[in-house]
Amino acid sequence: MRLTAFLLVGRPKLPRGHLYRGKYRLVKEVTPLAAANLRHDYAREEKNMLYLRHPYLTLEQSCGHTKHLCKPSERFGEILRKQLEWKRKHVTIEERLRHLRVRDCWD
Repeated sequence: MRLTAFLLVGRPKLPRGHLYRGKYRLVKEVTPLAAANLRHDYAREEKNMLYLRHPYLTLEQSCGHTKHLCKPSERFGEILRKQLEWKRKHVTIEERLRHLRVRDCWD
């Protein structure tokens, strides 16, 4: 009994119910590192939004810039052809079971 009382004394009291919701929830302390990370994330997000608001090319410049590439259907056919080259050829059941055929004649 004394050992149990000793082990329970140093233990922090947990909230009732869900740990992070409700009236008796655990609230994390805000550390300087967490605040710095949040500022860094906001700065990166603002930089990304700046690039999205002011693109490198205008709509007129970007129109038709991929014309030298093939049409999507042609590219898909080429990719499919390459994949089929890597696959094994069609194998019949006779070819699979050829090793079982030792002699042609019956005894």
